[in-house]
Amino acid sequence: MTRSHSAAVIDTPTAQTRLIALLGNPVGHSISPRVQNAAFQHAGVDGVYLALRCDTQDVPGLLRGIAWAGGGGNVTVPHKLVAAGAVDRGTEAVVRTGACNTYWREGGEVCGDNTDVIGSARCIEAVLGRSAAGARVLLVGGGGGASAALAALSDQGAEEVVLLNRTEERARQLAARFADTSMKLHVITAESGLPDGTFDLAINATPLGLKAEDAPPLSEQSTARIGGAFDMTYRGGGTTWIRQVAEAGLPAVDGREMLLCKGVAAFERWWNVSAPVEAMRAALETTASAE
Repeated sequence: MTRSHSAAVIDTPTAQTRLIALLGNPVGHSISPRVQNAAFQHAGVDGVYLALRCDTQDVPGLLRGIAWAGGGGNVTVPHKLVAAGAVDRGTEAVVRTGACNTYWREGGEVCGDNTDVIGSARCIEAVLGRSAAGARVLLVGGGGGASAALAALSDQGAEEVVLLNRTEERARQLAARFADTSMKLHVITAESGLPDGTFDLAINATPLGLKAEDAPPLSEQSTARIGGAFDMTYRGGGTTWIRQVAEAGLPAVDGREMLLCKGVAAFERWWNVSAPVEAMRAALETTASAE
């Protein structure tokens, strides 16, 4: 794969333009195309970023075809676990989490990374004002996002994580990936099973909140027991849950900050040059204010 770049701004796609594609379902809400296309233009790289809605069974073929054609991209819900099995070579983050959210071709292989781990770590620190060392955390979800959060929490030395997911088998499979860490892991399938006490942090790693009519990932009673919130989901004006937490005077971060952090890491995987972070942040903030 050739990772060419120049100082020139690319205005019109040509036969040399690389396709960088987001695979997911849904993808209509994604602001990644605006952020990444602004980054491409600022950096003068010849690429175009598009969001492609696809079904799970189509992910391996699409991902590999785009990569072998010289492109790359991202993977979002609910396809990150499937994507991990579609790449030839995954980074340590992919191996640890069993999930992949970034792909490209290098050295004759389709490669994958999970930049959600980096994004999760930075957002956890933003909410807590420190690392998660010694923290007690409530994590909602059992998919690729939850796996990335567990990796970040493990790296930072979290003491205890309660994993809330309605499908017990899936949650236990996820917990088993981190059984050899120092974290205490507990699996529950309903809020009624929450252990006593408070939590330093709660993380929503489910799609709940994408739609205006979605219920919050936690009830008001459970939310009253947390010290801060990190929601991997985002909506214009913030998700209902994040607004509730912020209105209670608690620190809260939604998926936009994670989008920026993981987007920077993905850009550098695709192009092998430093990402234009401030240009990406400006595009993110402009898009957020317009929603």
